Amino acid sequence: MNPDEFRDWSRKAAEWGADYRETLRERPVRAQTQPGDILAQIAASPPEAAEPMETILADFEEKIVPGMTHWQHPRFFAYFPANAAPVSVVAEYLVSAMAAQCMLWQTSPAATELETRIVDWMRQALGLPEGFSGVIQDSASSATLAAVLVMRERALGWQGNKQGLSGQPAIRIYCSDQVHTSIDRAIWVSGIGEENLVRIPTAGALRGMDIAALEAGIAADKAAGFLPAGIIACVGGTSIGGTDDIAGVCAVAARHGLYVHVDAAWAGSAMICEEFRHYWAGVDGADSIVFNPHKWLGAQFDCSIQFIREPDSLVKTLAIQPEYLKTHGKDGIINYSEWSVPLGRRFRALKLWFLLRAHGLEGLRKMIRNHVRWSEKLAARLAAEPGFEIVSEPMLSLFSFRHQPPAGSDADRHNLALVNAINDDGRIYLTQTRVDGQVAIRFQAGQFETTEADIDSAFKTITEIACRRHENG
Repeated sequence: MNPDEFRDWSRKAAEWGADYRETLRERPVRAQTQPGDILAQIAASPPEAAEPMETILADFEEKIVPGMTHWQHPRFFAYFPANAAPVSVVAEYLVSAMAAQCMLWQTSPAATELETRIVDWMRQALGLPEGFSGVIQDSASSATLAAVLVMRERALGWQGNKQGLSGQPAIRIYCSDQVHTSIDRAIWVSGIGEENLVRIPTAGALRGMDIAALEAGIAADKAAGFLPAGIIACVGGTSIGGTDDIAGVCAVAARHGLYVHVDAAWAGSAMICEEFRHYWAGVDGADSIVFNPHKWLGAQFDCSIQFIREPDSLVKTLAIQPEYLKTHGKDGIINYSEWSVPLGRRFRALKLWFLLRAHGLEGLRKMIRNHVRWSEKLAARLAAEPGFEIVSEPMLSLFSFRHQPPAGSDADRHNLALVNAINDDGRIYLTQTRVDGQVAIRFQAGQFETTEADIDSAFKTITEIACRRHENG
C-alpha cells in the first residue's frame, strides 16, 4: 500500500466507522448468527496472491459485521459496558498510525510522561489522596495479578521469584464470593493455588465480606501455620454489584500486616461523582486500587488504571533490567514496563487525555448520574409490574430481577428462557446470573450514548416478552 492508497483507505475506514456508529440503533444488539456460520464463510487456506482492498472491505461488511455483537449499541445492557466514546476512537486512530512500542521512557518519552500526568488527573478526579501514584494496565485482570504477586513477594520476604514456592508455607489470600473470576486466575498464575484463596462469607444488603469472619479466618490460618498475605476487596462486583466495607477490610489488614487490593473495575468510574464515594469509604487505606476507564468512563478498550501506594514494591516484584533495556545517562525516569507483567506497552494515555479534555469531568459525571437515575427508575417500574421481583436493588446502575413463571413451571428454566428470548429479539441485550443459587436477570446501564428513551425501550421489551411467554406457558 503506497502513501496515497493509505490515505484513501484510512479515510474510507474512518467514514465506515462514523456510519456504523450512526446506524447502531438499526441493528440487533447481539449477533444473530449460529455457531460456525462465520467460520464457514472464511477461506480455509491463506491466499497466495494479494487481493484488492475493495474485496477485503466488502467481505468485512458482508461476512464479519453480521457476526459481531455491538458493544457500542445504546441498548447494550449486558455484562458491563466496554465504552469507546467517539473522541477516544479518534485518539486510537493516531495511536495506531504511530504504532509506538512504549515499554520504556526512551522508546517514547511523551507516552511515559503523559501517562504519569493522566494517572494523576484521574487520582484527583476520584478524590484519592496524593500518596497514590499509578500505571495504566491493559485490564483489571493484569492489575490484580500484579497486586497478588506483590502480596506473595512481601509475605515471602521478596524470595518467591528467586526460590519459588516449594518448601514455603502456604500463602493465603482472602476475598468474598462476589469477586470477579480474574481473582481466581491471578491465584492460579501466581502459583498460590486455588485452595489457598479463602472465601469469606458475605453479609448485608451489599453482600460484603463479614468483617468478623475475615478476622477470625486470618487468625485461624495463622494458628494452623499458613501465611496470610493479602485481601482482595470488591466495590461493585460483576454479578450484582457486591461491595465490601473497605474501611473495615483495611482495618483488619493493618492489624495483621496484610496487603489490600481493591477491585473497583466497573464502579470506580462512578467515584468521579462525590455522592457515590461512600461505596468505597476508607479506600485511602488500601495498598492498590484498580478501575477501568474502558468500562464506564468512555475510554476505548484497553485502559485500566492501577493506583499504588508504594510503587517500589511493585517494581521490586516485576522489574527485570537486562542491559538492552537500560536507559543510560538519565536520572529520575519511569519505565512503566517495570510496573506491569507484559514488557510491551501500548500508548494508552492518549485516549484518556483526549476524552477528559473533550468532555470534561462534568460531562462525564452527568452521563454516570443519568445512568444511575434511569436504572433506579427502571427497577421501580419493573417492581410495580405483576409477576416481576427485584432480586437485588440497584447498586449504582446495576440491578437484577426475576419473572414469575406460569403455575407448575420451573423458575430457573423460565427466567433463562426469558433472557434468551429477549436477546434473540434483538432490541436489547441482557445477561443472567445466580443470586443465592437461583437464576436472576441482570440489567446495567452504562453505554456512553444511551438515552432515557433507550431505557424505556428496555422496559417495553422486557415486559412484552415476559407477558408473551407467560401466556404461552
